Amino acid sequence: MSIFRQYIAPLLVVLVFLVALAAVSARIFLPADMAAPAPVGTIIHHLSVYTLSYNFNI
Repeated sequence: MSIFRQYIAPLLVVLVFLVALAAVSARIFLPADMAAPAPVGTIIHHLSVYTLSYNFNI
């Protein structure tokens, strides 16, 4: 158990941090229109249209 606390757990924490850092840093290299947050209203609209059309097709 001490091997997990001393070596494996800190390694997992560092790996998760590095993956998150790489994901956030990758936004620098995206075009400006792709780096912006997604429009939430459009997603909700498409989701509701899909849900309604799915319910009527059953």
